[in-house]
Amino acid sequence: MTTVESRRTPGAVRDAERWTAHNYHPLPVVVAEADGAWVTDVDGRRYLDCLAGYSALNFGHRHPTLIAAAHAQLDRLTLTSRAFIHDQFADFCRELAELCGKDLVLPMNTGAEAVETAIKVARKWGYRVKGVPAEQATIVVAEGNFHGRTTTIVSFSTDPEARDDFGPYTPGFRTVPYGDLAALEAAIDDTTVAVLLEPIQGEQGVVVPPAGYLPGVRELCTRRNVLFVADEIQSGLGRTGETFACDHEGVRPDMYVLGKALGGGIVPVSAVAADSDVLGVLRPGEHGSTFGGNPLACAVGTQVVRLLRTGEFQRRSAALGAHLQAALRDLVGQGLVAVRGRGLWAGVDIDPALMTGRQACERLAERGVLAKDTHGSTIRLAPPLVIEKHELDFAVAQLAAVLR
Repeated sequence: MTTVESRRTPGAVRDAERWTAHNYHPLPVVVAEADGAWVTDVDGRRYLDCLAGYSALNFGHRHPTLIAAAHAQLDRLTLTSRAFIHDQFADFCRELAELCGKDLVLPMNTGAEAVETAIKVARKWGYRVKGVPAEQATIVVAEGNFHGRTTTIVSFSTDPEARDDFGPYTPGFRTVPYGDLAALEAAIDDTTVAVLLEPIQGEQGVVVPPAGYLPGVRELCTRRNVLFVADEIQSGLGRTGETFACDHEGVRPDMYVLGKALGGGIVPVSAVAADSDVLGVLRPGEHGSTFGGNPLACAVGTQVVRLLRTGEFQRRSAALGAHLQAALRDLVGQGLVAVRGRGLWAGVDIDPALMTGRQACERLAERGVLAKDTHGSTIRLAPPLVIEKHELDFAVAQLAAVLR
């Protein structure tokens, strides 16, 4: 057994604190190995990962199909830049476009890059296709949004931690309450080129909109000739029990913004997918990325798409998610005040009189479960879709013990 004196974790935490900027406040867990739904720290202690890299690890740690694809590509070719075409590029773009039911795909790297790409495309479409006067394009967004941390994106954040002291802010955005169709319609005018929304708001605490909201957004955007841009970076690719969270209400946006799980937890891969009348507005030289759509990313991303095509992970998320949501609801009134979610994704509000979300996550880690807090007393649970039912039961049991 590892003694307190021989533990490596405290020193590793001190070194990280000494040599890195404090843009995160991580739990004092130093991960060294991982497999499936479990990680092991530098002292050999195992934890059930109920965060899954904010949904970047939907397929678990080191999924054998994805690892094999990465290994094979590493032995062949890793980067060409987009100055040339490589042999993995067309397959990835075609198969992802087909998964999305769209004509075209534009690969990038990070989720924030994909959102920035969607903003640029929407503005270009507004000027070229809709006929919005130059420099007047507006995009409507929702309160409580989280789309990334670039200067443009934080300009329309309503989270003071993400926004404060990073101005001057980029103009061109209008913010309305999430889930309020009347407010959304009132914000749209002839300059509006897009409505940019998360089908489920992740960072806000896994907030599911009212039934009928997404179909209402779709109808409104169609009627007013506005692009509906769905940020499915966290909610997409099987997380909620469907391929996309929009699928739950039969909604098809004009543009999908994808990331996180698209890279299989191996490499950063993101993309936007849309039909040719939208993405076709871009011309060579107007937008790009040296690493976007690189051979390694495409090799892994193609296998991610093929895993999703089987439907296995969507079915697992739906069935296990129903079990998780029911188990969590049983704790309401026993330390929890509310539970929200869909599929294997839950936002859990702890009675603030008991503890903060941070304290709950620290106590869960002590009991072998990793989760992450957000906005005071809320914690998020997003385990890998490969998790087993008994492992979910273990996680809920540890949460119940923490709440006692």
